[in-house]
Amino acid sequence: MKSLEQLTDSVFYIMAALTEPRHGYAVMSLIEETTKGAFVVGPASLYTIIKKLVAEQLIQLHDDSDSRRKVYVLTNKGREILLEDIERRKTMIHLAEQGLQRGQK
Repeated sequence: MKSLEQLTDSVFYIMAALTEPRHGYAVMSLIEETTKGAFVVGPASLYTIIKKLVAEQLIQLHDDSDSRRKVYVLTNKGREILLEDIERRKTMIHLAEQGLQRGQK
């Protein structure tokens, strides 16, 4: 399954954070910690994107009866889309690294 649309960085980070069940605040914290503050997703953006991802069936509510917060997790479709985007990004990095290596000679 090929997605026609590439993921924005915000969507990519959110989907990557939801490979395990997490609530919104945990997603924001993980992204900020992982990127050492270089990339921050604010609450308004986060919840707008979450709503879109749920509508597109890329993430779903995770049944966590212990939690009062809404916990989300990737669907199988979401995993496929994330994997495709990871491969696309690897290709981009490979092209850039190859070019930089040739440029140093």
